[in-house]
Amino acid sequence: MSSTLSASEKAFRAEVRAFLADALTPELRLAGSRMTSVYADHASQMAWQAILHKRGWAAPAWPVEYGGAGWSAMQRHIFTSERVAAGAPPTSPMGINMAGPAIIGYGTEAQKAYFLPRMLSGEHFWCQGYSEPQAGSDLAALDMKAVRDGDALVCTGSKIWTTHANVANWMFCLVRTARTERRQQGITFLLIDMATPGIEVQPIIMHSGEWIQNQVFFDAVRVPVANVLGEIDGGWTVAKYLLDFERGGALTRRN
Repeated sequence: MSSTLSASEKAFRAEVRAFLADALTPELRLAGSRMTSVYADHASQMAWQAILHKRGWAAPAWPVEYGGAGWSAMQRHIFTSERVAAGAPPTSPMGINMAGPAIIGYGTEAQKAYFLPRMLSGEHFWCQGYSEPQAGSDLAALDMKAVRDGDALVCTGSKIWTTHANVANWMFCLVRTARTERRQQGITFLLIDMATPGIEVQPIIMHSGEWIQNQVFFDAVRVPVANVLGEIDGGWTVAKYLLDFERGGALTRRN
């Protein structure tokens, strides 16, 4: 790759290498080497994100106006390649790489102002509430219901295989707000505070003994309508937009 880099990209690579050599502690390198999945342990993830946030590099693909690095695709590739080569752990993808772009793309100004800085700093750590016991790969079959009651949606049901729900304090979640002939309709995208009464997290322990996956139960959990991302019944559109980032897409402005 070196021969194809421009002079500015080679300078950027040198900057990244110098940063990694200086910022990576032996403990963080050890955490990177001990990964048994795509996730490092939670404490190491948060320690590394704090270092990146201080440098302004926590969100490589976000626009600068939201606190991101605003890097090009090549810069992001260079950074990822150098990070892996240096043995640094990754940050969790659920917030910065997934919920963040969805909020930038579909959030109100109030939602952006509240959630994005806290996501970057690590004050908010996110998990994804998609899969259900009877709706795993068939996401449109989800059944967790949310009924409008004044300025709240009352959520009842469960999510399963929820990575890091045991340490997350926020969840982006798909819920059923209406039943129509077309299952993709009537789905709403919600941002849920995990400290809300009625939420219970039960562990799913892996064969390795690690606690990463969970089942999350919702018993009449009241979520403010202000935490709807996009429109009520329009969550499928937001979920499709987010899928681009889950698959490694770049953040672009919506028309």
